[in-house]
Amino acid sequence: MALNLKTALKRTLTRTLVATLSIAGIALLACTGAVFAQEFPNKPIKFIVPFPPGSGTDTSARYFGKKLTELTGQPVIVDNRPGANGFIAVRTLLAAPADGYTVFVGSNSTLAVNVALFKKLPYDPQTDLAALSMMMRAPALVVVPANSPYKTLSDLTSAARAQPGKLNYAAGSAGYQLMAESLNDSAKIDIHNVPFKGASEALTAVVSGNVDMAFSDITAAYELVKGGKLRALAVASDHRAPALPNVPHMAEAGMPGFNAYVWVGAMVAAKTPKAETDKLATLLAQIERLPETKEFYERLGAETMNGGADEMRRFQAAEIALWKRIATQAKIEQE
Repeated sequence: MALNLKTALKRTLTRTLVATLSIAGIALLACTGAVFAQEFPNKPIKFIVPFPPGSGTDTSARYFGKKLTELTGQPVIVDNRPGANGFIAVRTLLAAPADGYTVFVGSNSTLAVNVALFKKLPYDPQTDLAALSMMMRAPALVVVPANSPYKTLSDLTSAARAQPGKLNYAAGSAGYQLMAESLNDSAKIDIHNVPFKGASEALTAVVSGNVDMAFSDITAAYELVKGGKLRALAVASDHRAPALPNVPHMAEAGMPGFNAYVWVGAMVAAKTPKAETDKLATLLAQIERLPETKEFYERLGAETMNGGADEMRRFQAAEIALWKRIATQAKIEQE
């Protein structure tokens, strides 16, 4: 009897120990699963774009968003917030939780040129925003309606010189406005600004003949030029664009040294934790390096800009200084 009691007690203790260890193991697995489940990103990401669909910035956001979904398995929502020189989009970003799930995909206009054009911005593009990655750079085109009487850039500038203040240009952003004002200054002409919410709206106005000309990045205007709805007078670069080989560069068009590019980059609110910022930067850098990304932009006449957060910060600072200098040279009064 004593032996049986001792054996039963031993068995009971063994079962209790096994059960305890099993519960502990389940708890450990649950905790481990929770850690993995919390790995960033684990929910949809939103890309805020300060222009309507159809712009080079929007095109980049949608391409990178698709690739980011393929890398992470998380949906990327592109949220277009055009208007007010990009102020609406930036405010939307800064009002969202700074957790890495809201990304600002901006251009030279919102991230650099606005500093040169406005006395006081409702945001500081260098201190309120944290750089993630460069995306692309594209030369600007000088475009006119397909039925425009101006066949060359010289035709356009000669007509503007002969009729000061009569011609107008469409500007889809501050960047395009400053390009056109720089042309005014360089060619000693006076073409007036007609502002629009984005490149797509500005180009629609040119196609319809409601305005005489516009600057546009090649990615936004490419299909319209190829389709015969716009005439490209020049590419604002020191070489021809492979995507539009018949369009002269600015030196060939009679304006050597005039270069104007549009660039796109991604940023988050500066208060975003470093871990999430670094993870996003790493993911976007992976996308930049894909051969298909290079091919995607080359088809549109653009090029990838391989550079992480540090490179982007340095590039942005240089661009702000450049556009401030151009605005001063063109005697543009800050708004």
